[in-house]
Amino acid sequence: MDWLSRFKPQLLSVLRIMLGLLLLNHGTAKYLNFPVASVNNASPLTMSGAGGLLELVFGALLAIGLFTRFSAFILSGMCAVAYFYVHAPRGFFPPFNGGEAAVVYTFVLLYLAAAGGGPWSIDRAIRGSDA
Repeated sequence: MDWLSRFKPQLLSVLRIMLGLLLLNHGTAKYLNFPVASVNNASPLTMSGAGGLLELVFGALLAIGLFTRFSAFILSGMCAVAYFYVHAPRGFFPPFNGGEAAVVYTFVLLYLAAAGGGPWSIDRAIRGSDA
C-alpha cells in the first residue's frame, strides 16, 4: 500500500478531525443533550461531567486544529484517567472490562500530541507549523 504513503499528512488531519468530532459528540451528549443518551444532563461536579466539559471544549479545538498538541495531550490524560477510574476496576483485560475505546483514544491522542494537527489545521494556517 505504498500509494497511500503520499497522503500521510492529509490522513493525519482526517484522523484529528474525526477524533475531535467523536470526542465533541461525547461532550454534546452530556451538556447539550444531543444526541439523546443515558449521559444527558451531566453535572460538572461529577467525574463524567468534568470529562464532558473537557470533551466539549478540547474536542472542538481538536476538530478545528487549534492548540492541537495541547488539546490532544489533555484529552489523552482524561481518557487514561477514565480507563483506570471506570474500566480497570472491572478486570485487567480491556476487551472484557469495556475499556478498549478508552485505551485506543488514550494512545491515538498521545500520538496526535506528538505529531500535531497536520496540514488542514488552524495551527498550520496561523503559525505555519503544527505547534
